[in-house]
Amino acid sequence: MAPMTREQVVQKVQDGGSLAGFDLSNADLSYSNLKGANLKGANLKNAHLQNTNLNNADLSEADLENAFLFGSSLQGVNFEGANLTGANLQDTNMEKANLKGVNLSGLSLFGAQLDGANCESANLSKAKMKRASLIETNLRNADLRGTHLQRANLRKADLTNAQLDGAKLLNADLTGAKTQGVDLAGTVQ
Repeated sequence: MAPMTREQVVQKVQDGGSLAGFDLSNADLSYSNLKGANLKGANLKNAHLQNTNLNNADLSEADLENAFLFGSSLQGVNFEGANLTGANLQDTNMEKANLKGVNLSGLSLFGAQLDGANCESANLSKAKMKRASLIETNLRNADLRGTHLQRANLRKADLTNAQLDGAKLLNADLTGAKTQGVDLAGTVQ
């Protein structure tokens, strides 16, 4: 089967069709409107998705290894079970996204907006999250060891039982954050 063109992908989404399980590896879908797309289990390895609108899309179990999502709108996206190894999520809007249990270790999330997102039990160790907005984000049981959170906004975030050893929190705003079971003594302030 021949790979789908960019226009075919966009048209399929606009027509309400499913792309679940499709092979879209290496596709250039940047600046596309894929709002609400069903991409469950899709192969998006090395896909170029810069400034793409994927609001409320289903990317659960999708393979987004090395995908370039810089500046994309990912509000309400379901990423549960997705592979995001090596993905670039810098300056993305992931408000209210579901990232429960997702491995985001070492990823670039500079300036990302994760307000109200579910990051419970997510692995964010050594992620680069300088200037990230995590207002009211669920980070319960999350791994934030060695995470770069300088100037991050963690107001009213739920950090209950999160691991923060070696996290860089210089000028981070933790006003109203829930920190039960958290040892902030091992963080870099």
